[in-house]
Amino acid sequence: MLASNSKILIVRTSALGDIVHALPVLTALRRHLPEATLGWVVEEPFAPLLVGHPDLDQVIVVRTKRWRKQPLSAATLREVRDFGRRVAAFSADVALDLMGNHKAGAIVAMSMADRRIGLSRGDRREPSSVIWLSEGADAVGVHAVDRSLSVLAPLGLPIEPADFGGEQLFPEARADSANGEPYAAILPGAGWDNKRYPTTWWGEVAAALGANGLESRILPGPGEEPLAEEVAAASGGRARIVGPGGLEHLTAMLRGAALVLGGDTGPVHLAHALGAPVLCLMGPTDPERNGPYRAPGGALWKRLPCSFCYKRFDEPKACLLEIPPSAVVDRALELMAGAPGRPAG
Repeated sequence: MLASNSKILIVRTSALGDIVHALPVLTALRRHLPEATLGWVVEEPFAPLLVGHPDLDQVIVVRTKRWRKQPLSAATLREVRDFGRRVAAFSADVALDLMGNHKAGAIVAMSMADRRIGLSRGDRREPSSVIWLSEGADAVGVHAVDRSLSVLAPLGLPIEPADFGGEQLFPEARADSANGEPYAAILPGAGWDNKRYPTTWWGEVAAALGANGLESRILPGPGEEPLAEEVAAASGGRARIVGPGGLEHLTAMLRGAALVLGGDTGPVHLAHALGAPVLCLMGPTDPERNGPYRAPGGALWKRLPCSFCYKRFDEPKACLLEIPPSAVVDRALELMAGAPGRPAG
């Protein structure tokens, strides 16, 4: 039986979209266990999203991406030892692996928790990493959000509708619409090159939205400035670049948007968690697993024999290139008009 004042450690270190998809686990734990002490292990770039979160008692930052660059340096070894001490000092009763790989498994082992829970072997990204766990949970559902929530079953907690708790993310980050006018937010980047819609096509989308009375703001992430400049140049003056900025600035711009458009990327999933209307263009990933959660009309895709390959390429493929800008504009205008979402591309 899980004590109401248990210490529970969540391990979901990256990336932004995956962390957003794990937020309903945090919300559910706090709802059912208000006296519990809740911690979260997260990579440094994403820590600002969680630091100060009212449902969290402690955020433990890990820097594995930096450590991999110089794994045997004295500085890295010192940081790894310090991280291990901080994880152990949390004194978790339960550690939840929401990643399904050896990295997360090693971290839950460092926690020294008696109960180390994650998805069962057949549902894990790296099946052999089940060796780090004391208990496995079968994945319920297809979407990444539902799969994360499945790890709560061994704790005896009910599986309820997901709540991202969007109002608790940077609650002070409120954007005023430029000149009091609504705007569309366009996110041109993505972690994989083949998730990126062509920039000139985003420019065409912005131009068409502008002709319908909706100006666009382009929100690049760090290093995505050239993409943003290409979108702006192709928009005929209908879009301007805002940023890049940190996660708080991004949150403010997403909250202020009348519509958020982008690929399968973390900022789009963040926008959906915040309650903003989104249009996510899906290419190599499955909308049923990675699209906007329970918002089928917020995803647009083209089903092909090779669809949802989950392979990385250095340029967009037919799965994105067969979605013309006109189709994006049509769906965007439908969403703006409040039309019922359609579940297919």
